[in-house]
This record gives sequence, C-alpha cells and structure tokens, in this order.
Amino acid sequence: MMVKNMKELVIILLFLVQGPFLFAQQGKRYIKKGNDLYKQQNYAEAEASYRKSVTPKSQSTEGNFNLGDALYKQKKFADAREQFSQIAGSANNSPAVKAQAYHNLGNSFVTDKKLEEGIAAYKKALINNPKDEETRYNLAYAQEMLKKQQQQKKDKNKDQKNKDNKKNQDNKDQNKDKKDQDKDKKDQQNKDQNDQKQEPKPQPGQLSKEDAQSMLDAMNNNEKQTQDKLKNKKFKGEKARVAKDW
Repeated sequence: MMVKNMKELVIILLFLVQGPFLFAQQGKRYIKKGNDLYKQQNYAEAEASYRKSVTPKSQSTEGNFNLGDALYKQKKFADAREQFSQIAGSANNSPAVKAQAYHNLGNSFVTDKKLEEGIAAYKKALINNPKDEETRYNLAYAQEMLKKQQQQKKDKNKDQKNKDNKKNQDNKDQNKDKKDQDKDKKDQQNKDQNDQKQEPKPQPGQLSKEDAQSMLDAMNNNEKQTQDKLKNKKFKGEKARVAKDW
C-alpha cells in the first residue's frame, strides 16, 4: 500500500513538472503557426493562433508581442496598445523588451493620429534603449507632425476669427447702410412735405400766380386807359326810328 502511494506521488510530481513544459511547447507551436500566417499577411488567423499561445497556463511574452503586431496590422489600435502596454509595464521584462514594446506602442498611437501619446511612448522607449535610432527617428517624425498639426489648428482658428470679424464688420456696414438709407428716406419725406406746403410751381403751358396777376393788372390798366379816352370824346350814336318801315 505504501509503495502504491509512492508511485502515485511520483506520477503527480512528474505531471506537475512536465505540465508547464508541455503547455510551453504547445504555446510555441501556436506562435510558430501564427508567425507563418503573419508572413502570409493572414493577420486575422495569426491573431487567433497567437491568442491560443497566451492562455493563462502558457503566458508568453513573445506570443503577447506578436499578438499586438497582428492586431496592429488589422488596425485594431486600441487592442494592440493594450498588448504593448502590458509588456512594457511588466517588471519581468528586460529594458530591451520594454523598449520594443514602447516603440510599437508609439507606432499604434501615431498611426491612430494620437501624436502626443505616441511621442510620450517613444521617449519611454529611448529611456530603456537610448541607442535605438529607429525610435529616435519616429520620435522626431511625430514631433514634426504634431508641430504641423498645431500650426494648422492655429491657422484654422485665425481664419475662423478673420471670418467672424469680417462677418461682424459686414453686419455693421449693413446696419450703417440701412441707417443711412432710412435717414435719406426720412430727409426726402421731410423735403416732400415742405415742398407741398410751398406754392406749387406752374406746369409747362400754365401761368404762375405772379404772371397771372401781372397780366390782370395790365388788363385793368388798359381798360382804365380806354375808359379815360371815352370820357374825353362825345358819343355819336344813330337816332331811334319811331315809324315802322312798311
């Protein structure tokens, strides 16, 4: 009975020792398969294979890293960043591995147009590996892109401000023109009213009041002169006939 228990104990111990090794071997097979699919640009199936290599029982830095790459190729940037952040933040990984993870993390940020986050990731990569010229180049590129982006934003804001100022000025000019028009209209109305109060001007072919009065005065003078002449002469009229002419 004692020997039997010892055999069972040995079997259990062997299983415990060989178990992680077997899982590690299986994980490597999935990684290899994923790498082959990745080379064929079959990134979706490569992702599925890499995921099998990073089960809780067979954690693999290589599998996680390659999984991040497969996600990145499929433009699943948020998922890719999660993988690279996990590797970069692990205390078990060497500075060289962290530098690579931060480099790819920066790439996923920049490709996703998150330039400031990408710059921060590149700087962390260079802290872990100051000699990485590729990361240094990407950092300079991202900084230049950010500078252009900020300048474009500044120019856009300036253009918008100019448009707003022009619009305000146009509104002011329109209001001024309207006031001027209203004033001119009011002035014209006042002028018309004043003209109506004044004596109407004679139309073509008609006499003015002054001319008519002058002519009337002239006629009165002529009549008076005629009457004066008649007073100085005797009237010589025919006599009236009494009898009828039979």
